[in-house]
Order: sequence, then structure tokens, then C-alpha cells
Amino acid sequence: MAIQHTGSTNSRHGRKPGGPAQPIAQSRDGQIAWVLGAFARVLRPLVRLALAFGVKHAHLEEVLRDVLLDEARRAWLQKGTEPNISQLSVTTGLNRKAVTSRVRETASSLPQTEMSAEARTLTLWLQMFAENPAHRSLPIVSDDASAASFEAVARRASRGNVHHHAILGELVRLHMATVRDGMAELAVAGFVPSNDLRGMLAFLGDNVRDHLLAGHANVLAAQPPLLERSVFASGISRAECERIHQLARDRWGGLHHELTREMRRAYEAADAADSGRIRVGIYTYYEDAQEQAAAAPTAPSNASGREQP
Repeated sequence: MAIQHTGSTNSRHGRKPGGPAQPIAQSRDGQIAWVLGAFARVLRPLVRLALAFGVKHAHLEEVLRDVLLDEARRAWLQKGTEPNISQLSVTTGLNRKAVTSRVRETASSLPQTEMSAEARTLTLWLQMFAENPAHRSLPIVSDDASAASFEAVARRASRGNVHHHAILGELVRLHMATVRDGMAELAVAGFVPSNDLRGMLAFLGDNVRDHLLAGHANVLAAQPPLLERSVFASGISRAECERIHQLARDRWGGLHHELTREMRRAYEAADAADSGRIRVGIYTYYEDAQEQAAAAPTAPSNASGREQP
């Protein structure tokens, strides 16, 4: 058995918080190889997802070029310069023609999960339920303004920007709530839109993006280290993996409610000019390593890449 605890911290670079950066002994090419190695590991599950939905190389190439240009422009703007075509071409390695054809705003086809009135409403409702189980069922509307109702929860969560009927209708569509005899009832323990592919992909994109942004910030040591840690083991039974997974789920439940309460307080106390955002997550993954190794493809026998006759 092997057990390790890992996370991205400044100590991996031979740096001490607040101290001067130490010279990195590797060549530029060596650093690029490291980055590409990490990039390949991150990409592999995304490529599996893409292949499962029939995404082709041309689609991925277009996305990569758009993101390269977006991030290159962002990097120049952070230095106080609006980049021209030549600067973007040099930074990304794309030719001027490719840059010219893609200098535009990239539109996202997925919703931003932070902006979801349904997610905010359900989160507040779940918090109320955790504090008082009687709040599993709420009257949709109430004549008593001081009484708990779904209308009041939705108005508080969305700051009155989305009508409660629209929010409730979406939660019912997602099978997260039910409606009967003027009452709305919770049907889930969290906002996980498992029967809504677009919603699931939006959460995948946002959750993994922020996880990687935390690692990115720690690798570059651009600020005090962010929490980005994990613990893992190998050479244990599948049953033990499942037991530990359930332990993590159970412990996360309590922390989830505490974090939700603190974020709710911060949200309601925020000034109109406040623009900070935070996401705290947890994940567990386990598999049979031998089965995965056996299923791994071997390198093609023809080194040239041409088909054998």
C-alpha cells in the first residue's frame, strides 16, 4: 500500500512564503515538457468525454485556438497593453491569418453556475431544511410575510430578480422539487442536475476550472497559497475505496452546510460594488488500477503512423 498527501504549494518550487524566488535549475525546454505533461493528464478525461459525445479534432482545435487567443489577450491587458495582431500571433504561435479570423468575443454555450437563481434558491432551501427539518415542505406562497414560503425563499435567494414560479418550475423540471396541494417539497439533497446534461456540463466546467485555477495560482506563486490538497492510496480493496468514499460524503455534508451558511451571510451583507467570488469543492475518484492499465492502448507498431498493408 502507498499513501500520499499532496497539494500545490509554494514549497514545491523551493520558495518560502514572502521570500525571494530561487532559480529554477531546469532549462526552458524542460519546463515546457513538465507543463505539457501536466496538460496531457488534465486533458485525458476531457478527451474521453469529448469522444463519448462524438466531438472531433476540428472542434477541439477551434476551442483551443479561441481559448489561446482569449488568454493571450488577457495576459497583455493585465500588463496594461491592448495587443495587436502581431503580438497575439507571437504569444500564441498562431499565424496572423488565424489570429485575424478569430479576434472576437468567445460566446459560451453553457450557463454560469454562479448566476443560477435555481441553484441559489435550492441551496438556501437546503440550509433552512438542515436547520429545521420541517422546512422540507413549504407553502408556495403565504399571506403571512413573516412565515417561511417558497416565494420568500426564492425572492431572498434571487434578490427579487426572478419570479418564484419560474424558479419552482425549473426545480420541478429537474426533479429537485415536487408540488402538491399548494406545497413545494424538497426532492434532493443538493443541486446536482443529473437529468439535465447542459446543467451537468456547466457544473463540470465551472468546478474543474476553479480547481485548476487554484492550482495555477499556487504553481505561479502569484498570491498566498490557496487550499488545493488531496490524499490518496493505492493497493487497497475496492470495498475499502467505497467505504472511504462514503466517509468523505458524510464529512462533506456537515462542512457543506457550514460553508453554505457563511456564504449566505456574506452574500446578504455584500455591498452592490462587491465583486469577489469563491467556490469550495471536494471530489473523490477511485478505480481498479490494474483494469485501467490493461485497457490502456499500446503504441502503434508502425512508427511512421501509416496504415499497415
